[in-house]
Amino acid sequence: MIERINEVLDKVGLQTKGFKMPHELSGGEQQRVAIARSLLNHPEIILADEPTGNLDPETSEDIIRLLLDITKTNCSVIIATHNLALVQKFPARTLRCEHGEVTEDKTLSPILPEETTVEDNTSLTNLL
Repeated sequence: MIERINEVLDKVGLQTKGFKMPHELSGGEQQRVAIARSLLNHPEIILADEPTGNLDPETSEDIIRLLLDITKTNCSVIIATHNLALVQKFPARTLRCEHGEVTEDKTLSPILPEETTVEDNTSLTNLL
């Protein structure tokens, strides 16, 4: 198990921080630890609820890039956020929750080649 812990800490860029207590880590490092914890058991999907909520813009982008990298490992990521700027900067399939309904927001979803189906592009989904 220690080997797997070190593996996921390395994946999120915290290979030298495994001995630290949570209060000794920055907000971005704490978020990376949360992502590392979610990766321990090789999940098929990660639901990231406001993963950048209390982070500065640069750290927020780093966290989204990390989540994008995770999608390359056969793990889908759904990000629930109110941060429209991040959604626009990192285009992905985008769903909007309004008035009790979930609909795809075609204005924010990337334009896919005609032969690509929505199902082929579901590794990263933004949920507004």
